[in-house]
Amino acid sequence: MRHIKENKMAGNKISDFTEEEFTAFVSKIIAADFPTDKENDDAIYSFAQLTEHPAGWNLIFKPKVGEDSSAKGIVKTVKEWRAANGKPGFKNRDWMCGFR
Repeated sequence: MRHIKENKMAGNKISDFTEEEFTAFVSKIIAADFPTDKENDDAIYSFAQLTEHPAGWNLIFKPKVGEDSSAKGIVKTVKEWRAANGKPGFKNRDWMCGFR
C-alpha cells in the first residue's frame, strides 16, 4: 500500500488516493500518530483541504452528535458529501488489478 506523505499533501487531490489509503490517513490523524506536532498539524490541514467538506477538521474533532466518528465513518461522510456535491471521489483500486 502506498503511504500518504502527510507533509507533501499540497497539490494532491482526494482522487489520487484509494478509500483505504485515505482511511489509514484519517486513522493516523485520530491517533496523532506523527513524529512531530508540525507533521500532525500539516496532516490535519491537508485533510481539510483534500476533503473540501464545509466542516473541515471538525469532522474529526467535533463530530455531530450521533455521527460515526471512527475513521471509516468520517471517510463515509466525506465520500457521501462529495458525491452529493458533484465532486470527484476516491481512486478506484480495481484499475490496478489488470497490472499485476
